[in-house]
Amino acid sequence: MSIDLLLKDGFVIHGTEDGKPIRADVAIEGEQIKAVGDLSHVDAKKTISVNGQYICPGFIDAHAHSEFTLLADGRAEGKISQGITTEINGNCGMSAAPLYGAALEHRDRELNDLGIKERWNTFKEYFALLEKKKFSTNFVTLTGHGNLRGSVKGYSDVPLEKDELKEMIKLLRSSLDQGSRGMSTGLIYPPGVYSDTSEIIVLAREITGRDGIYTTHMRSEGDGLLESVEEVVRIAHDSKVRAHISHLKTSDEKNWNKLDNVFRIIEESQKSGSTITCDRYPYIASGTDLDAVLPSWAFEGGRNKEIERLKNERARLSEDILREHPDPSSWQKVLVSSVNLDKNKWMEGKSLADIAESRNQLTLTCLFDLLIEEELMVAAIYFVMNEDNLKSILKQSYTMIGSDSSARSFDGITAKGKPHPRAFGSFPKILGRYVKEQGVLSPGEAVYKMTGLPAKTFGLNRRGIIAPGFFADITVFDPETVLDKADYVNPYQKPEGIHHVFVNGSQVLQNGEPTGALPGRIIR
Repeated sequence: MSIDLLLKDGFVIHGTEDGKPIRADVAIEGEQIKAVGDLSHVDAKKTISVNGQYICPGFIDAHAHSEFTLLADGRAEGKISQGITTEINGNCGMSAAPLYGAALEHRDRELNDLGIKERWNTFKEYFALLEKKKFSTNFVTLTGHGNLRGSVKGYSDVPLEKDELKEMIKLLRSSLDQGSRGMSTGLIYPPGVYSDTSEIIVLAREITGRDGIYTTHMRSEGDGLLESVEEVVRIAHDSKVRAHISHLKTSDEKNWNKLDNVFRIIEESQKSGSTITCDRYPYIASGTDLDAVLPSWAFEGGRNKEIERLKNERARLSEDILREHPDPSSWQKVLVSSVNLDKNKWMEGKSLADIAESRNQLTLTCLFDLLIEEELMVAAIYFVMNEDNLKSILKQSYTMIGSDSSARSFDGITAKGKPHPRAFGSFPKILGRYVKEQGVLSPGEAVYKMTGLPAKTFGLNRRGIIAPGFFADITVFDPETVLDKADYVNPYQKPEGIHHVFVNGSQVLQNGEPTGALPGRIIR
């Protein structure tokens, strides 16, 4: 046997549910795995001795937001440095397409900030752009429900007309035809926040017939958590769709005790025949837009209307915000992670409370003024979760790992602000903190949650397992040294212990350093 590349002297974790490290070599020929086992007799064009390190399938990020950053900079260094070879994008109701009307207008500022001059309407057009520019990781996408609703109805808080729902169905079908794997909702964000359960069920039935998947950022991860999980169960039951809860969590201390009931609801639904899974990142702080703290009525009508309300309806806004966040100390737990204006860059990495004090303002006045100044383009990190709950979620058999982050590089146009460290540390943190240090998961369990399980959940054929005939998406890591280095103060740090990464047989990480290769594919 003559092959292109031989990985020898390693321990293979195959990516299956019962995977244990087994002494073996892996042979790669072209884009595929050729053989696994004792290959000491094999003649290879290139041989890499990994000296007892683990050879496993390339990690699959079950929850990513890279549709625009990957178009701006295809290197995706923050992802490949973690061992990620494939991303599931289009989450939380927001995807690269369809983009028509108000939905396209809503994304215009973000595209401009990333230096993206091109515009498109469909996935077919977007895929053509992405393939032309090239990228390092494999790309999978869902269709954002927010894109569908925003393209047809805009950002108005009014019920859909029958013909509008039919138009959303038409757009969803077209997206599925072009390669989308299903649909996601973001039910705290406009315009998804204005939808009702029946609307989602009708759309989810379209996915069921294509063997797709429905993922959701639920309506609430705090006070309304149990009701939100019940809504997922209803959607799964009534539409027969496979459902997936994005970044399962319990937000705010008063809701931390609800987790056992969350598990009970999910597992009772599974016993009754529904398929429900989830993903989680290994941090107790969440990250999203700063204006997520506003009440849902503030978003109605789109960006300009929201800014008008921030200027003119502060008393009503303050009343609603304080009802949800009565404790003044809670603003110490909200970190501003990125702004656009140079004059405000000093705020990045500081709490909203400290920023308000520095500006001699009341906290809510500071919040409103900052959102107006930055035209809403402010990202924030919220310290609202519990470590014990995180470990419990990670242990569940139906939990996989997602970074909930966009692909960034260590320099260039995507290296802005102080993003959540999950963008650079999620997968090595699982392996270093929760496998090696704390034993929350075994190496085989962790790798399965990062590889075989998401491959099965999202229907990724011939990926997620080390076996002959499968695509050579491979990550090699040292179980003794693997560790995340990114933190909230300095997130742009490479992890330790991730040594080699291959995507479709091409090496994108060599001895911990990106090679610059861009062999990624769109997996339709």
